[in-house]
Amino acid sequence: MLPRLLSTVCLVVLAAPAWSQSEPVAEPEKIVVVGQRPGPGLWKVSKDDRVLWIFGTYSPLPTKMEWRSRQVESVLSHSQELLGLPSAGVSVGWSDSLNLLTALPFVIGVKKNADGASLQQVVPADVYARWTPLKERYIGADSGVESERPIFAAQELFSKALKQSGLGSDRDVINNIQKMAKDKGVKYTPVSVSVRLDNPRGAVRDFKKTTLDDLDCFSKTIDRLEVDVDAMRVRANAWAIGDIDTMRTLTYPDQEQACTAAFTNSSWVKSLKGAESLDQRRRELWLAAAEKSLATNKSTLALLPVSQIMNPSGLVAALQAKGYLVEQPE
Repeated sequence: MLPRLLSTVCLVVLAAPAWSQSEPVAEPEKIVVVGQRPGPGLWKVSKDDRVLWIFGTYSPLPTKMEWRSRQVESVLSHSQELLGLPSAGVSVGWSDSLNLLTALPFVIGVKKNADGASLQQVVPADVYARWTPLKERYIGADSGVESERPIFAAQELFSKALKQSGLGSDRDVINNIQKMAKDKGVKYTPVSVSVRLDNPRGAVRDFKKTTLDDLDCFSKTIDRLEVDVDAMRVRANAWAIGDIDTMRTLTYPDQEQACTAAFTNSSWVKSLKGAESLDQRRRELWLAAAEKSLATNKSTLALLPVSQIMNPSGLVAALQAKGYLVEQPE
């Protein structure tokens, strides 16, 4: 429970937006696609006769969609390695199980506002007035969220809104690819960096005392839910059917930058040794793994968020700048 919570906090810190950040330009679609869908085709990075195939992941996706890509199946059948998504998290150093048991009580209340304050007391009145109808629509009568810090309340609201809209995470797609690789005997290489917590109980205690500047995160989450729920379905549909052109043109108001800043600028994160370089370390580790695979394997499949594929400053662009040939799917 405690390691999962702390890992989640760190992953939120390092979350990246899935597409660009401005107003929606596509006509909204009320229905998300169902049935078996392939997702986007594979991007091809090559040098001489060695190839790194990249599958672009994206979330949220239609919950009633069954993913299957014959191209991914074919590539894995001829590949020697699968590179996991670049990730970052927290590793917890437990000296024994007793430390875990004694630390667990400190987790209670970690999402709550300090001094028992309510959400209404800590956010501006006009913003709270916009929160109320969204909360009633997507969360309902649950009053527990009213005691949470704005960033956690916003996260809960956003998650419930996605669920009601027929959208969910990309976890099933990723798990399917990993299982497929295992069944085919393809080596799986995780690409992950972490910050080690030798005193997790103290870290949780310190986090409870930390003030987060998260009102902007809360407000922008409300902004997005007021205007972008239908357009989220458009983006999910575009990914599901592999519509690359539409994927490139879709933009949206994004709250994640503000939510990320609420963590990264906090004294709690700044106090974690190595936390300030996690994002850069994650980037460097993935690039090193990609180049190593291109040097040693005939064929490799890699998982990478669409944002890092299409971003002019992303990881695929970095490989192209190093002289590798990059070809997008047709």
